[in-house]
Amino acid sequence: MSYKQLIEGQRYQIEAYLREGFSYREIGKRLQVSHSTISREVRRNRIRDNHYLPEVAHAKTVKRRCQAAKSSVPALTITFVEFGLSQKWSPEQIAGVGKIIGHSVSHEWIYGFVQRDKLSGGKLHKQLRHSRRKYRKGSRAKRVIIPNRVGIERRPAIVDKKKRFGDWEADTVLGKNGTGAIVSLVERKSKLYLIRKVPAKSAADVSRAMIGMLWRYRGHVRTITADNGAEFCAHELVAEKLKTDIYFANPYSSWERGLNENFNGLLRQYIRKGTDLRTVTDKQIAAVERALNARPRKCLGFKQPSVVFNTLRRAA
Repeated sequence: MSYKQLIEGQRYQIEAYLREGFSYREIGKRLQVSHSTISREVRRNRIRDNHYLPEVAHAKTVKRRCQAAKSSVPALTITFVEFGLSQKWSPEQIAGVGKIIGHSVSHEWIYGFVQRDKLSGGKLHKQLRHSRRKYRKGSRAKRVIIPNRVGIERRPAIVDKKKRFGDWEADTVLGKNGTGAIVSLVERKSKLYLIRKVPAKSAADVSRAMIGMLWRYRGHVRTITADNGAEFCAHELVAEKLKTDIYFANPYSSWERGLNENFNGLLRQYIRKGTDLRTVTDKQIAAVERALNARPRKCLGFKQPSVVFNTLRRAA
């Protein structure tokens, strides 16, 4: 019978069988592993007085695996991986950048590294993004009538390709129980992400924020695509000030603004759902914006959105 690694539950079975006086060979038969596997397990993980405790054995095994995994990857590469995780980069982003700068490691290895760290009591897993399923509201949700709304079906087809510089998506992220909102904008080609906190999810506050966020880039705002929330009812004012066209996605069609939805999910890594936004300062919002725009993106060849945006802006 070939060698097999034991799982945590089997270690508790081994302890029980040992207390009943079973031989290694008999325990192996019951667990369907080699008797040498049982012998090795007890020999490597027993404590003083030859006692075998499953929780101690499992902890020792996890520690050995973690150390073995670390030794197979250069220390500088591990330092880079830990840096990337501290910046909340995904394992795929870390692996992509690592390949470019000479610290090659697969994203599968990074996931395993994080998991081993978690099993040994580490906190690296808290830097990873955790997706949550979203459910749309039922038919009783109040429908908003947006004045002079122009649907996405009338938007230029070139916007769909994400090849043209200057096409933006807009959305809002709510704070806890009416404590404000965050207005978010993302440029579709460069993936530049802009955020600003507003005291309320009102059309006046949101339109003012959108104009303020895009004013310095007003020469590079061809279109804006928003959802159908009441906070975008002042879209005509935004369009007039920025000399742009604003289009609205179809109801319950978040994929039509998928890039913004994705970035809002990344934002939740820094500002958790249910946060009282009164406790979040503008300085903190600016720091999050910088962090997300410095995050390498696979779709950009692992370049940073801020770098790509500035390059396109200078070339325009």
